[in-house]
Amino acid sequence: MKLILLGPPGAGKGTQAKRLTDNHGLVQLSTGDMLRAEVASGSALGQQAKKVMEAGQLMPDDIIVGMIESRMAQPDCKGGFVLDGFPRTEGQAAALDAMLRRHGAAIDAVIELAVDEAALVERISGRYACAKCGAGYHDTFQKPKVPGVCDSCGGTEFTRRKDDNAETVKARLVAYREQTAPILPFYRGKGLLHQVDGMADLDEVTTAIEQVLRVVKAKALT
Repeated sequence: MKLILLGPPGAGKGTQAKRLTDNHGLVQLSTGDMLRAEVASGSALGQQAKKVMEAGQLMPDDIIVGMIESRMAQPDCKGGFVLDGFPRTEGQAAALDAMLRRHGAAIDAVIELAVDEAALVERISGRYACAKCGAGYHDTFQKPKVPGVCDSCGGTEFTRRKDDNAETVKARLVAYREQTAPILPFYRGKGLLHQVDGMADLDEVTTAIEQVLRVVKAKALT
């Protein structure tokens, strides 16, 4: 099964992609990870990407799609994959579709994690973690049992990501709304788009995604 997870930063795409890999034997394809791997390998594609990076330019769609094509050819992707954070534009979506068609393949489902933007800003901007073991906490939703002391390791130092503040989160949401959200009609028109409530409990989101997959599999058998 070949899946795409869409949703703004902080919607939980990474967590749900990991659960999909664990539950269904899919491979999580991260364009960032693939880019670093290609550059490190010294491949022709990696050398192209390195030049673009060194020039401080945006990575062309053909290089990104080429990396996905190269990664798809590896044996561990035989059972399918889940794309997390790609495509970001309608042009990338069209290029991805064209590449898959060349291989006689297609995306089976696109799952959008829909969010309430105001609630998402609160959820992300309140996050912090134990500096020692990395256990995650939140100012409102998940405080340590003992204030100032990590539940997991007893550490007393905590850190916050610099970009986990309300202003940065709002800017990222605007970028998503303007650049990536327009691809939703592209996939809706193909009958591939399925929306789940990304603000629900993590397990509830996973259950909703599993229901989508059951529907998609049932359709494939008819």
